[in-house]
Amino acid sequence: MNNEIHVISNGKMPLTKFVEKATLIDSYVDYFHLREKATSAKDLSHCIDHMLQAGIQLDKIIVNDRVDVALTKQVKRVQLNYQSIDTAEVKRTFPTLHVGKSVHSLREAMKEEENGADSIMFGHIFASPSKRALLPRGLTSLQEITKEMTIPVIAIGGIRPDNVKKVFSMGAKGVAVMSGIWESDDPLSAVKDFSRRVPHASTH
Repeated sequence: MNNEIHVISNGKMPLTKFVEKATLIDSYVDYFHLREKATSAKDLSHCIDHMLQAGIQLDKIIVNDRVDVALTKQVKRVQLNYQSIDTAEVKRTFPTLHVGKSVHSLREAMKEEENGADSIMFGHIFASPSKRALLPRGLTSLQEITKEMTIPVIAIGGIRPDNVKKVFSMGAKGVAVMSGIWESDDPLSAVKDFSRRVPHASTH
């Protein structure tokens, strides 16, 4: 697989604004994660409709937690967290659905791979504005996980253009970015900067 750029919605902006900005940066992003914890299933469904109408491909959309919304909209990927339905149960019921799982330790990662997860998201790697109270896991922990996993590991947390190469050198297959894109005054320039620095990333 090519090294990937994942962009995660921040749950702060109106969904119409998210779709507008996502459309602008679409050519430089491999996957958009809809992580909208306070959004209703109905509004999340409408957001997916608007993304598709704006020309974003269905294959680039990942729904966080809401397996029901993903299945209803024929989205092919979900990202589960510790509060979500168990990975094994989702894979047993929907074996063709790509299930990513967010983890915070090697032990969790190994367990979720055994449970059938198709990919792992691990973090936070560096200090992050959204995780001020928690110490970052660091690059060494990331490398420990990538060495043990046979499934792709996506790194998240404090990822910036100036540290992204270090992340991939630890064996990560992708980076997930939120504030580095959405809090930029120029999201398009920001994502281009990431894209230039991701080893062998597809640029358009």
